[in-house]
Amino acid sequence: MTKFELLNPGSLGEPKGWTNGVLTPATGRTLFVAGQAGWESDAKGPPLAFVDQFARALDKVLVVVREAGGDAQSVARLTVYVTDLAAYRANRRPLGEVWRARFAAYYPAMTLVEVRGLVDRGAMVEIEATVVLGGQA
Repeated sequence: MTKFELLNPGSLGEPKGWTNGVLTPATGRTLFVAGQAGWESDAKGPPLAFVDQFARALDKVLVVVREAGGDAQSVARLTVYVTDLAAYRANRRPLGEVWRARFAAYYPAMTLVEVRGLVDRGAMVEIEATVVLGGQA
């Protein structure tokens, strides 16, 4: 497991649900995880609900991370793209439950971006990650 130094300057206020900065070890390998959609164009049936798509996208990111030998604590940064910011805000509590089931109380540096649309039909969430594997803090 990679150990990061989480940076949250007091002058920026206390972050809730993210970390302002993550300092990675001097050694280690960097893994860039491509955007993982919460729903794919070729999936059968109707697209999943917003919270289910968030969970699915996170799970897909973690599949790539684990394949490289890391775990949830190896994730240094996430960018979350959503097509509906209101849906994100309306579902904060269940999204938090999804998060904690996968990351516990760990929060990497994160960015949330509302976009007009995503490539995959029916996708409402896509998540990309930067991961640091190995090394010692």
